[in-house]
Amino acid sequence: MSPACGPDAEAVTRDLGFDCHDVSPVVSVRAPGDLAHWTMPLLELLVVGGAVSALVHALRRYRAGDPVNLALWWASLVYLFVTEPPLYFPEWFGLDRIYGFIFAHNEFSVQFMADRLPLYIVAFYPAFSQLAYELVRALGVFRGRGPFAGSVAVAFVCQVFYEVFDQLGPRLGWWAWNPGNRIVNHPALASVPMTSMLLFASVSFGALTYLVVRLAGGPRRGWSLTWRTVVAGVLAPPAMAVAGIPSSLFDGHPAVQAWILGVELALVWGAGAWIIATSRADRPPPSAFARVYPAGYLGALAVFWVAADGSGPKGSVPYVVACFAAAGLVLVALYRNERAPAPG
Repeated sequence: MSPACGPDAEAVTRDLGFDCHDVSPVVSVRAPGDLAHWTMPLLELLVVGGAVSALVHALRRYRAGDPVNLALWWASLVYLFVTEPPLYFPEWFGLDRIYGFIFAHNEFSVQFMADRLPLYIVAFYPAFSQLAYELVRALGVFRGRGPFAGSVAVAFVCQVFYEVFDQLGPRLGWWAWNPGNRIVNHPALASVPMTSMLLFASVSFGALTYLVVRLAGGPRRGWSLTWRTVVAGVLAPPAMAVAGIPSSLFDGHPAVQAWILGVELALVWGAGAWIIATSRADRPPPSAFARVYPAGYLGALAVFWVAADGSGPKGSVPYVVACFAAAGLVLVALYRNERAPAPG
């Protein structure tokens, strides 16, 4: 038995409909029509298209003299390759006894690393970081409140936009969490571990944004921008560990951990929403990316939710409704204060 496909991985992938022993070690390609659910190729198109659009927008900003978008795009990939391999293969890094097997993705059109890493997940990091940063930047938060407050607002925007996706994925079989992992995957809100909701969906992207704005802001070019981008991507994961300390002190007491994580999530909601609602700085004209992609992303996820017919674990509908409402209010604030369309 391959150590990368132990009993837990074997059980989770079998429930998803494939055998984790029968995978390509480097890359595999499948026809979109052969995927397990009709939403999967549409999800790939939505996310990969978003990453490409985000890169085009970032290059326009870079040519206009602002390197932050481009640095954030690449720093997101650095962050991906620092965090994802230990999650997929904890035994390679001596973490299997600490964390155990956490989750598995289903089989998508293009997959890497023994079918553990879909291409759309690679694209998700830069697409999503740009979605949140551009919305907050267009609302004038960075200009009026500075990098820290802007990054807190990014953490909030990430939370409300990401959880409409995160709570739906297991239901439609896009991925599956290992229910036997009591260390990482519990406590959970419906089908989603609360540590993932807080640390990945908010803290990581907020910290990454703050590091990029502080390190790569200004007229950076060439090697100076490159090393700062890499450093930002590498330093973002420790911020997740720091934010996870309070709940980890009560390991083995899931009810207490749930309360701690819930309070931290409430702080993200409260602080982020207050920063956005009270921002009064002059707002730059929103870019085409900010005006189109976040709304398109939210609309597509709404369609997926309405059409959801999966039999997998159900997400928290009340929390998702709250996230949809909050994300919609962010978009309303953007459109209500829009002046003239920006050229990029």
